[in-house]
Amino acid sequence: MSSTPARITALDTHDIRFPTSRELDGSDAMNPDPDYSAAYVVLRTDAGDGHEGHGFAFTIGRGNEVQVAAIDALRGHVVGRPVAELCGDPGTLSRDLVGDSQLRWLGPEKGVMHMAIGAVVNAVWDLAAKRARKPLWRLLADAEPAWLVAQVDFRYLTDALTPDEALRLLDTARAGREERRDRLLRRGYPAYTTSPGWLGYDDAKLTRLARQAVADGFRQIKLKVGADLADDIRRCRAARAAVGPGIRLALDANQRWDVEEAVRWTKALAAFDPYWIEEPTSPDDILGHAAIRAAVAPVRVATGEHVHNRIVFKQLLQAGALDVLQLDAARVGGVNENLAILLLAAKYGVPVCPHAGGVGLCELVQHLAMFDYVALSGTTEDRSVEYVDHLHEHFTDPVDVRDGHYTAPTAPGFSAALRPASLARYRYPDGTYWAADRRAQRPMEEQSA
Repeated sequence: MSSTPARITALDTHDIRFPTSRELDGSDAMNPDPDYSAAYVVLRTDAGDGHEGHGFAFTIGRGNEVQVAAIDALRGHVVGRPVAELCGDPGTLSRDLVGDSQLRWLGPEKGVMHMAIGAVVNAVWDLAAKRARKPLWRLLADAEPAWLVAQVDFRYLTDALTPDEALRLLDTARAGREERRDRLLRRGYPAYTTSPGWLGYDDAKLTRLARQAVADGFRQIKLKVGADLADDIRRCRAARAAVGPGIRLALDANQRWDVEEAVRWTKALAAFDPYWIEEPTSPDDILGHAAIRAAVAPVRVATGEHVHNRIVFKQLLQAGALDVLQLDAARVGGVNENLAILLLAAKYGVPVCPHAGGVGLCELVQHLAMFDYVALSGTTEDRSVEYVDHLHEHFTDPVDVRDGHYTAPTAPGFSAALRPASLARYRYPDGTYWAADRRAQRPMEEQSA
């Protein structure tokens, strides 16, 4: 007797914003007043098992409603699909969304539309991992190499990485996979922290937080730079004095400089032994990154959080333009495209130190780094995942960082689900926080009128 297969019945979206600009959390040279936000998506089914798929695209406030609208535009591609088929092969949906003949014109494969695709694809992976009763990193690490390769879109990549090469990389990494998995569960994955280094923090707060980071077990901290050179010299001096010579000090310019300015500024800060300079120029400037890398060595060049897609990552690697690859779980087209990027990095032997922070980016990207360690690169040498200590309390499965390491998640899914109370409080513009904020602003507006 046949039964009707369970299907996706709804794609719900929410505009979620947190008022991080009030304390200058997340501030940098290009983004001085961010309100960390999520264009949030929930996939619901009629499977009767209670599982939902959660995903989001990260933004920093204004325009989050545009990102939500882009996710809404994908509803017709997803609702009605059989759940088992979708979760058994997320790559089919990924290719359908990226390859839509009309949506492609809005990219192709970049910007708001591509991030919307990533949010939906990640929600499917969250649902798939929950149905498999595994955390996402474990679902990926346990998968057959041939199935993982089938999840990757190799269009535009085969001059750098072929499916056969990708399969060999994954097959080779099978040796020792169980031992690495067990070690990950015991020790966790290395983290570094940006929490001391936001540009809006004064020197006293920077120093206090930098010392606390070392006490908490972090072996690397990161400072935002790029607004004023004299300020950066003073802040780097304070940070280096706080952490001592044995702790790595990374710098992040957030795309602030032209190429020559990046070289000059980085050399001016070289006395403080920076481990890397991150996003020293436009994320689209592949040759600019290569020129900066050649000029500022031995300071490493790191980039990736704003790189649009796997093709730009391919060219950065081909051009020898980066020392550290910083993929982001919510910038490109979701898990499938990030699998391609991890495979490219493994082929070129470049360490991956994922970008995190934001709303839920730590929760998501830890899974990709852990999969990479267990089932692909096989190492954590010179690798760590960014960590900031903001907003984790809003997630049902928040990250757990101990002694400078991410504890491997054990709950099924992609760790993407926000708490219902947080959704109700921070939904924009009608959540309880934002409604109260508007009421508080009215008397001041009336007084100034």
